[in-house]
This record gives sequence, C-alpha cells and structure tokens, in this order.
Amino acid sequence: MLNLVVLISGGGSNLRALLEATRHGDFPARVIAVGADRDADGLVHAEEFGVPSFSVPFTSFADRESWGVELLAQLDQWKPDLVVLSGLMRLLPESVVAAYAPRLINTHPAYLPEFPGAHAVRDAIAAGVSQTGASVIVVDDGVDSGPILARERVPILPGDDADIVHDRIKIVERRLLAEVVRGIADGTVSLTGSTQPVSDPGPSDEAEDDLAHWPAGLIPGPDSDISLVSSPDLRPDFRSESSQVRPADSGPTAITTPTSTPTSNPKETGPA
Repeated sequence: MLNLVVLISGGGSNLRALLEATRHGDFPARVIAVGADRDADGLVHAEEFGVPSFSVPFTSFADRESWGVELLAQLDQWKPDLVVLSGLMRLLPESVVAAYAPRLINTHPAYLPEFPGAHAVRDAIAAGVSQTGASVIVVDDGVDSGPILARERVPILPGDDADIVHDRIKIVERRLLAEVVRGIADGTVSLTGSTQPVSDPGPSDEAEDDLAHWPAGLIPGPDSDISLVSSPDLRPDFRSESSQVRPADSGPTAITTPTSTPTSNPKETGPA
C-alpha cells in the first residue's frame, strides 16, 4: 500500500477525487495526511474522509526557506511514500525537493513542456491555440520541468474563457492523477520518467475530434451560456492566511506556528 501526503492551497477538487479513488478496495494507495500552505477550503475534504490534516501558512514565516523547514518537519512526521502537490500554489524550497525527490509529483494544467508556470491556461488562450492539456510530472528544482509521467490533450473551443478551460482540464487531471498513483504503486510507472507516460495521445489535427468524450455541460454550443460552466470551487483561494491550526484526529501532532515573531513576505501575494 502506497502512503500519500497531499499538499493543497485551494478548494481541493483533485484531492477529493483522489480520496474517492482510495475508497475502492482495489486502489493500491491511501492518503495518510493532507497539508496546506494556508487555511485552505479543501481541508474540509480531509475532515470528511477522516484524514488528518495540517497547515503551514506561508505568511507566518520570514521567507520561503524558513517555511520549507517547517513544511519538511511536518512531512517527515508522516514518512510518506509519495508527496502529491494537488493545487499547491507555491514553489517548494530546494531543501524540500532534495529531501523527497523523486517522490514528489504535481499536476499542471497544460500539455508540458508547453505553457509552464502559474498562468498556463491564460497563456494558452492568449497564444490562440486550439488545444492545451493536463500533465502529471515529477517535481524538480525548476518550474514544471521535471520528468513527465502522464499528459493528455484538452481542446480549447471558440468562446472559451479561462474558467471553462480550467474546468475541462480538471476532468482529465483527476483521472491522470489517479492513474499515475496507481501506476507508481504497482510499479508500472517510473518516477524517473523512463517509462512511457500513462496517457499521451499527442496533438491531434482537430481539437473538435475529441468532443464526444466531454460532458455536454463543458462543451459550449452556439446557444450556450458559457458563464454557467465556471466553478469557483476549482479555483485557488488567495485570501489572507491565518495562523489557525487544524489539528489532526490521529497521527503526528500538527505544529505550524514558528517560535519567533512571524513576518510576511511581501513578494508572495499570489501563485508562486
């Protein structure tokens, strides 16, 4: 059984899908803890599924490295086989990557290596492409530059805005993440990226060829009100973080407040 710790920043829709997957008796992994870099809305999913949670608010620390020291201490208490970044809107310090690589994976809303970075969907729409994608990668010291474990194309249709595309990508991300975790657990997916990605159909000539695979609500037709498709739950919550601790029901004690007086980092005001 593969033991997972999942790290989030926002609503945790991918986390919830992974938690639901672990309910199936044949799924070879379990989530043993959920962590966040703020008092994230998605922590309610951990509570619902009876999974311990912890928070290490970034703004409670003077800099990224001191935040990373506490995050690493939290991770080490749980001794996970794999750490899953599921909407964690923060670059991990080198110390955390060095400690857990290559046992760190992340989802990304683009067909990597296309459109890396925090604004992948916005960048794809601005580029005028008809397709983007979803990827699952191993985390390294770069920005979305680690080995690709899975990726799949997702269409961008005329009239789509970023919310619609994000929602369409989420459907693929959830499936790919579960497939990758299963593959890592059973040995069919290598964390070195040396195996063929789980799902990699490559670009097609016409994005519309794939529309039969999509729920009707995510395919805006000529009379569609595309504003009805957006889902606020799927977007990260960038409210000011509090120092409130959400204690775990079991397992290691969550310690998230530094002993020194915290000072916020003015550069960290959005996705990193």
